[in-house]
Amino acid sequence: MHAYANPTRFLSLARPLTLWFMAIGIVLITFGSVYGLFYAPADRLMGDSVRILYIHVPTVWLAMGGWTAIAISSIVQIAWRHPLAAVAARAVAIPGALFTALGLITGSIWARPTWGTWWVWDGRVTSVLILFFLYLAYIALANASGGKGGVSRVTAIFGIVGAINIPIINRSVVWWNSLHQKASITVSGSSIDASFLWPLAINVIGFSFIFSAIVLMRMRGILAETKVEARLKRMAAE
Repeated sequence: MHAYANPTRFLSLARPLTLWFMAIGIVLITFGSVYGLFYAPADRLMGDSVRILYIHVPTVWLAMGGWTAIAISSIVQIAWRHPLAAVAARAVAIPGALFTALGLITGSIWARPTWGTWWVWDGRVTSVLILFFLYLAYIALANASGGKGGVSRVTAIFGIVGAINIPIINRSVVWWNSLHQKASITVSGSSIDASFLWPLAINVIGFSFIFSAIVLMRMRGILAETKVEARLKRMAAE
């Protein structure tokens, strides 16, 4: 872990990975979306409205994955004082909020023909909305209390505590009587037909590569801002 604590060493790895992750993500999303939108069969009950799930599922998955990454980075920051952990947590916050918003929007588009309404205060939907507000609060805390290069200890603690919402989102369709469909993919297997499952899996992987590329780009940007800021301070002190 500490082998890449040096920003220069990290950047030497992050630069090529950003390009590769973005390219792989675009190829996978293009293939998965084209097949899912135009070639995969319509669902027996939901009809063509099922196609929005090829976008909705990956965005919600990454909304949850993004906050999980913030929590892990925050633990590393507090426990081991890893110099890049706070940078990583800060870099994840904005794309995490964006993907959460996309998950809510695409979920509403799917809900209109399926449930007959754009919004219900369903357990799953409400807990994802709470996650969106947690992201906004984290971004505000990071901007208010952390320097350009990272976040404060208070912000890191908030990132860890906010992770309580992740298992709530995951188990909400089990714990409460929910309009949202039950989990289709579990550790015991999948109830989704292969004709729907494999393009969905391709899109999940593709969106994950895109998300990772965005995070790496933001980490590089934050480190560059920190370097410029430090140089300006040295020049001002001379």
